[in-house]
Amino acid sequence: MNDINIEDVVNKLIASKREDAWWDFKREHHHDKAELVHDILCMANTRSRRDCYIIFGVDDDNFSIIGVENDAKRRNQQGITDILRNVNFTGSVRPRIEIQTIYLDNHEVDFLIIKDSLDVPYYLEKEYQDKNVKNSDDKKYGKIVRPYHIYTRVVDNNTPIDKQADINDVEFLWRKRFGIELPIMERLHILLSETDKWIFDWGNKKYCYHIDYPEFQLIQVEDMKQAWVPAAAFYTHPVMHLARLNITYHNTVIYETELWSFDQFRKFLPKAENSSVAQQTNFWYTYYMLDSIEGKMLKIFTHGRCDISSREQNYNQLLIFEKEDDKQCFDLYVSNHFNDHTDDDIKKKYQYQIQEDNDTNSGGLIYSAFQVAKIAWIYEDWIKQR
Repeated sequence: MNDINIEDVVNKLIASKREDAWWDFKREHHHDKAELVHDILCMANTRSRRDCYIIFGVDDDNFSIIGVENDAKRRNQQGITDILRNVNFTGSVRPRIEIQTIYLDNHEVDFLIIKDSLDVPYYLEKEYQDKNVKNSDDKKYGKIVRPYHIYTRVVDNNTPIDKQADINDVEFLWRKRFGIELPIMERLHILLSETDKWIFDWGNKKYCYHIDYPEFQLIQVEDMKQAWVPAAAFYTHPVMHLARLNITYHNTVIYETELWSFDQFRKFLPKAENSSVAQQTNFWYTYYMLDSIEGKMLKIFTHGRCDISSREQNYNQLLIFEKEDDKQCFDLYVSNHFNDHTDDDIKKKYQYQIQEDNDTNSGGLIYSAFQVAKIAWIYEDWIKQR
């Protein structure tokens, strides 16, 4: 939600003078906590592929702004989270929520966000009733959220609390959970994030597959051939091989990359990307972005550790960034600290690797082990100061 203006969103939804599958207006916060749980379940299980909203402090008949500043039942995020924690969700998997307050027409409006998720459908394994809702005889009479009932929201209508969602909506939610409804590339990204579910034995076998969905495979499509990237000089046996690697779905190629091997076939890694250093002519480094396909493959190949080393220490010969913002931050740091270490210091510290690169790569050509060493040293400094 940090990249949108909530006030603009609420104003646009109010101006529409309607409710829909992913937003709902309430004059005030729920008096019956079971009704709140029911509404959250309906929103969490919507067919909309997005976050959904419950907006408190807006009249759902005429869409006027009432505000919740005087609402005796008003709850903050912790209050709603505590309610959800006391509900017996199947598998203990609960909808994720966030609540923010904005000011409209001199009133406070609470904006409850129910996060989009692939964990649908959410449902209970035990019934839930607000024990504080009682009649004059001190008997509970509040609404009951029923166990093993799947609720959803269609257009602006919630599944009644004593009913089940239509079977086609339930089927959709299960298909969403397993990624069946997603475009293939989105589904691939999800499966690649399941680091421990991929079976591989590079060097002995030329394929890797997802244990639950073996129709998704990583296939080495040719024999390894000798090649060179300057990072290879930082391994005990400075030899590098590569082969084309395809990701397939039911034998259809959906992505093409490379499989790299270092240290005489002791370390297998996915292809990494190259990036130039700003304001420095012909100065490069090689990196992984962990939210990319290759970055997710790195986690798979290293069993989640992102360890690029083989028999020796990690020299940071291949840099690792969580996301693009991190890389941009590092690039700025490189520009400001490019000359923190002298060339003589670098050549002394990494003399063996630089010599191996010179012997193998005819002096390093444009992109050399010296560049790898210099950027690695700056990268180590950057990690320490973060």
